[in-house]
Order: sequence, then structure tokens, then C-alpha cells
Amino acid sequence: MKVPISWLKDFVDIDLPIEELVHRMTLAGLEVEEVHYVGLPLPEGKFEGHVSGHRQVETNITGLAWDPGKIVVGEVLEVMPHPNADRLVLCRLDDGQKEHIVLTGAPNLFPYKGEGPLEKPLKVAYAREGACIYDGHKPGLELMTLKRTKIRGVESYSMACSEKELGISDDHEGIIILDDDAPVGMPLVDYMGDAVFDIAITPNVARNANILGVAREVAALTSAELKEPSYDIAMDGPPIKGRVKLEIRNPELNPRFVLGLIEGVKVAPSPYWIQRRLRLAGMRPINNIVDATNYVMLEIGEPLHAFDYDVLVKRAGGKPPTIITRLAEPDERLTTLDEVDRVLDEFSVLVADKAGALSIAGVMGGAESEVDENTTNMLLEGAAWNFINIRRTIAAQKLSSDAAYRFERGVHPAMAERGVRRGLALVTRLAGGIIAEGLVDEYPLPPVDPTIEITPNDVERLLGIRLEVEEIADILRRLEFVVEVDGQTLRATTPDHRLDIGQGVVGVADLIEEIARVYGYDRIPETQISDTIPPQYGNSLLECEERVRDLLVSLGLQEVVTYRMTSPEREARILPPQAPPEDRPYIRLANPISSDRVVMRHSLLASVFEVVERNSRMQERISIFEIGPVYLADENGGLPEEPLHLVIALTGPRALPTWQGSDMEPMDFYDLKGLVDALLTGLLLEKVHYEPVEDLSFHPRKCARIMLGEQLLGVLGEVHPKVVERYDLPGAPLLAADLDMAAILAIIPESHTIQSVPTFPPVLEDLAVVVDEDVPADTVENILRLAGEPLLVDVRLFDLFRGEQVGRGKKSLAYSLVYQASDRTLADDEVRKIRAKVIKRLESELGAKLRD
Repeated sequence: MKVPISWLKDFVDIDLPIEELVHRMTLAGLEVEEVHYVGLPLPEGKFEGHVSGHRQVETNITGLAWDPGKIVVGEVLEVMPHPNADRLVLCRLDDGQKEHIVLTGAPNLFPYKGEGPLEKPLKVAYAREGACIYDGHKPGLELMTLKRTKIRGVESYSMACSEKELGISDDHEGIIILDDDAPVGMPLVDYMGDAVFDIAITPNVARNANILGVAREVAALTSAELKEPSYDIAMDGPPIKGRVKLEIRNPELNPRFVLGLIEGVKVAPSPYWIQRRLRLAGMRPINNIVDATNYVMLEIGEPLHAFDYDVLVKRAGGKPPTIITRLAEPDERLTTLDEVDRVLDEFSVLVADKAGALSIAGVMGGAESEVDENTTNMLLEGAAWNFINIRRTIAAQKLSSDAAYRFERGVHPAMAERGVRRGLALVTRLAGGIIAEGLVDEYPLPPVDPTIEITPNDVERLLGIRLEVEEIADILRRLEFVVEVDGQTLRATTPDHRLDIGQGVVGVADLIEEIARVYGYDRIPETQISDTIPPQYGNSLLECEERVRDLLVSLGLQEVVTYRMTSPEREARILPPQAPPEDRPYIRLANPISSDRVVMRHSLLASVFEVVERNSRMQERISIFEIGPVYLADENGGLPEEPLHLVIALTGPRALPTWQGSDMEPMDFYDLKGLVDALLTGLLLEKVHYEPVEDLSFHPRKCARIMLGEQLLGVLGEVHPKVVERYDLPGAPLLAADLDMAAILAIIPESHTIQSVPTFPPVLEDLAVVVDEDVPADTVENILRLAGEPLLVDVRLFDLFRGEQVGRGKKSLAYSLVYQASDRTLADDEVRKIRAKVIKRLESELGAKLRD
């Protein structure tokens, strides 16, 4: 936000040098990024650096100093034609010392050409010979020095200046015509020299996005008196009652709405002092009515909007209009002031009448009811709007404005009446007219201004400094809090222009932040924390989740994080084309970020498959995982279930090529199963087994469910070829596992026993058995372990054989067995007995035979 210091001085006396003021403001949270000098002498060198966060900040210095002896207020007495050029004129000009003939091509002087001596001379900014100014005819800001020369046969050595030539703005279409009170011969820097602060308004100081707000901060920082503007106005016209009605349909979106009426205005250009201040603040002057509303917005922070009252009466069929604030209707349209025909969103609030929409509330007015050169009667609006709704409207319409900038950050409803009163007073000053008696003021939802209790101990605990009660009270009163002191307790009531102070402990923290800002962050010493450290409680579920991440990364996988928002169409890709769609309803977003992310996901598989699809274009081998929730709607309308899932996805070769050679075979079901086995083993989950299962997303013969006893932990397998076809993937198989993380985290043991490494040697033996084709190897292994315990300590399958040698419908499974005791070396007889027991158990339960 741009703040001219001359405007700031209307509300607070400033005795500090600009450099010191900038330093204090920045340390207090109003970071001055640049100071632009308009006529005032520039400081030598740069301002002293200051620290913002962890970075060293230097305020940028720009501008042009006006030489007091060479740039003064002049007075044009007569505008005469140039003898040799139609597009140039000669001005007879008095600079307070003598008369000069000044040559210029300014188009705003042409109406006075040839009229003889002017009845009312024109006050201008006059640059004498030798003055250093900007060249108005060259792009950018290029300095030049005025020298004596001849143009079309007429000597020229000085000039009447435009705003660009003096560094006020980029406007050089005409010369500056000053107000009538400008004293002829006075150095221009003494008349209107200025400096403009460019302040970064962060969200926590949004209340200061106006001149008065910045003045409040300066007054508090310098202990100066704040000079509030007057809101008293003379209402000499007929009463407004009965001439306009007001209806608020959604108070939670429009807590206050105020209207004032002024009749007999005359639309014209604003006086130069208004135009100059607006331009210095970064706004373009339009006319005296619009300029008055913008001026008030910049001055006190309340955006206003002016309606042509006669247009409203005409829309109402000659009757008093009814102003209605309501939500937009389906497919409702409005042409806004930027001449864009807009389809309005149903969540956007409108200012309307019974004939239709008049403006997008808090954002931009409509073209039909705007003030123009024919306006004589004007209805002035000031209101308060729900800042979240304003943000939604801005985003949806891709439309911003200076009013929306303030409303989307929050404007206190108390400012609505003040803004209207201030606006009516300024309009009558600039455009004449009579203000109707009274205001139409609907205030259905006043906010609560919090009252916070705070003690010196609270301040010391959070800031590390000891301040007395009265010192704290003084700081808060300088910030316009109403403070009551009761012993060592202060009760501070928030002023009615602020919405940023919370309740309870949040409010205490907010007040202490205010105290620290005004006291001075640079005055707070570095201290060690003195509070008792609170007891530390572990989060076992989070710790276990991190263990899972660490294990997967150690196994060579990379973690990904995906959007939790998706669309039903995106999730349907994890099913074959002819599969029935999922019938469970989705949780739909009220304000989606895009058209393809409108619901909360049901499946983590779909999110991870999209990552595989994107990355497969750039790399051959992919091994990734994601841990995240899915969102399942509650059938009774309550909060959704959010079960945590783990998805692993693999595709591509087992290893990338190297000069030593690599296993370039594509990963398969057993690579994935090995990863899952390693993960569950690392989590100390024992007796996990796998069972064949059918799942629509997976290959019917290459899919298994992961079981621990009777508990289902997840499913893994090769993704169904029809599903793979729905993604842009290379030819390698896509493997995936979808695990129920909540179930896994719940059964991870908190502790486990360990035993020493055996000192006695093991006995190693291989055993090959022939079983029926449909007997899982896992079943054989379980029987081996049960029959051989406790001395059979390890079983590992190392060979699978099918062929005529073992018979049709049979297969041979070969296992490596390890026998070992912790207290002795096993004898051959002991091993033979265990082996015989194992073989007998296999024969009785599975009909297994030893392979010859």
C-alpha cells in the first residue's frame, strides 16, 4: 500500500526523520519496502538495514528532489498561439519574480488559446532554466536539465511541468494545473513536496490498509496524539426515510449495510489536491464522485459504492427503490464496471433491487447504475461482508479490485457508517449537493469485540521482559484498547475497527504480540526459556507409521504424496471397463480447486497409479509407496471415515543396467511379495500368510490377500491387464499392494524378546516332497515348522519342479531345513527322529511323498 506522508500528517504529527520513522514502522510489522521522494530532498546513501524474520532488509529509495530555487509555483496569465506551430502555444507566465514567455504543447491549455488575458489565471508547476526534471517525452525516467534553445523560431528556456516530469506519476498528457490557493513564487517543494511509503500489508495487519490505520500505528509508536477524522455532517435535505428501502436476506454474509442520499450533485473533475493524493496512493482519478469514494476507502479503509439514484427509481417504475442483498440466482448475469458480462456464481452475494442485480457485493459495481456525467442524485453505500465469501467470489470470477482487497481481509462493520458519513461530507465538498436527513442502517449481526484479561506475568512468560501494569496499559491505550486495571490484572476491550483479536488464550497471545510490536522487538533481550517444560508424551501410532516409512525406504522404495481430491471418473480407471461402478457415495467438495478434483478419494491405488503413469514417461523402473487416508461417507450423514492405507507400486526391470551387468527381467509377483514380507518382518509381525483371492483391480491368478490369523491386512498382486490398458504405461507388468495401515499399526508389538546367537553348530538338510498341485507351499512350510519345533529353527523353499517324473497333477517342493539347539550339539539320532516326525505329519495331512 502506498502512503503519502503528507496525508499521514493529517491524522498524526510526525517529528521524526523519515529514515527513523521507516525503521520503527518496519520493526513494528509495517514493512516499508520503498520510499519514493516526490520533491523532498533525498537522503544520502541507503536507509539503515533492519532484520525481517531471518533476512536483512534494505528499504529502496527512489524519487526526484525539486530545487527550491528553480521549481516554483507559477501563474499563467494568458495563452497565446504559436506563430509557427498549430500544436504549440505560448504562455505569458508570472513566477513571482518576473513574467516569462513559456512554450508548451500541453493539450489542456488549448481551450484558453487566443482568449486574451485570463479572467482567472491558472496556477502551474513552473521549472526555471537549469532545473533538473524527468524527460516527459522519453520512456522510463530519464533526467534532463532545462537549457535555452529555439523551437520553431521561438526561444525556450523553461517549462510548465506535467506530473511525469516531476516524478509524481506517469501522466504527461497535460501540465499540472494547481488549485487556486497555490502561492505564486513559492518553491513547489514547500507547497506540495512529499514522500510516499510503499508498505507491505501482511494479513495480520490488514486493518492498516488505509491512511488512518497507518496513522494509528505511528501514533502508538511515537506516543503522539491520533487526530481522528470528523464524522459529523450537515443533513439539511428532506429525510431519506421512505425514499429507499433495504432488505438483507443473508446476515451471516452481510452483517451490516448503510445507505445515504445526496441530491443536486454536479459531476466534474476533482480538485488537484485530491487527484494528486490519489495518484500518489496508486489510484487513477475519475471524477469528483468516484474520487470521493476512493479517497474515503484509502483514508479510513471502508470501501464505498455510489449508485445513480434516479436510475434506481426508474428501475423501480418511478417508486422508491428497494435495495436487496442476496445470493445470486442460477444463471444470473451482470455487466460490471469493467464492461465484462459475467455469469454469477450461486454462492456470490449481490447488491440488487427488485429488477435484478446491481453489483457484486464487495467486489465491483454494475455498469447500468454507475454514476456518470448526467448524475445529479446519488445513493451512497457502505457495508460489511463475509471475507471468506468475498475470497470465493474473487477466485471464481477471476476478478479483483481495491475494495475486494480490503473486504477479503476483513473490514469491521462499525466502519460502514463512518465510511458513508465521511463519503457524504467529501462529496458535498467536491460536488455540491444537499445530504438527505438520516441514514438507512441495517445491522442484523454485530460482532462481539473481545475483552481479554492479561497480567504482567503473562507478558514476562511469553516475551521474557518484565513490564509494569501501567506500562502495559499505556501501550494498549495507545493502540485504542479500552483498558481497566484491577491490581495486577488488566482487562482490555478491543477497539471497534479491529477483527484480528481472538478470545481466551488466543486473545492473550494477540495482545502480547501487540505489546511486543509497540515496545519494540529490538528492545527485547535474548533469554533462555524459563517455563517448566511440559511432560513429553509419545505418539505411538505416528512413531510406528514412521517406522513403516523408514523400512520401505531402506528396501529401495521412494515415498510420494498425492492429492486427496479426485473425481469419480479418475478413480473408475482402477477397475476393468466392464466392471460395475462403486455404489458408495463420495464426499463432494463445496469449493473444488478444479473441475477434476471435486470429491475426496475412495482409493489410494488410483492416486498412486497416476504417479506411476506420469513418471513412466521419464524413467524405466519405478518403485514407490504412499501412506495416506481415504474418505468414506457416513451413511447417517456424520463425519466420514478416514482409514489409513499403504499402497506400494512396482514396474520395470529388477535393476537398472550397469557396466557389471544387471538383472533386467521385469519385476513380478514374487518381487512385490518379497518387499511386503520384508516390511512385515521388520515390523515384527509373525505368522503372516497369504491366500489366493480375486479382486477386480488385480489379475485373477496373480493376486493374494495378506492375513495374520483371521485378520485381513491387505491385498497384493499383478494389476489386471484391462486396468493397465486404461493408463499410459509401457509393456512391463504393474504390481501393487494395498494394505490397511490402521490394522497393521494396531498390531505392531510394543516390545519383543531377543535371544543370543547360538554357539552350537546347526545341522543342515534338504527335503523334497511331492504334493498335489493345489496345495500351497505356505501350507507345507507351516506343517514343517509345527512338526519340527522347537529344534527346526528355519525353513526355506528353494526349488519348485513340475514334470512327468513327479506325475500329472503333482509338484515337487524342495526345502532347506536348519536344526539347532541353544544348549548342545544335536546328535544324528535326534535329527533323524525329527525328520521322521515331519515326514509322517506331511503324509498324514497332505498325502505328501518324499521325492526319489
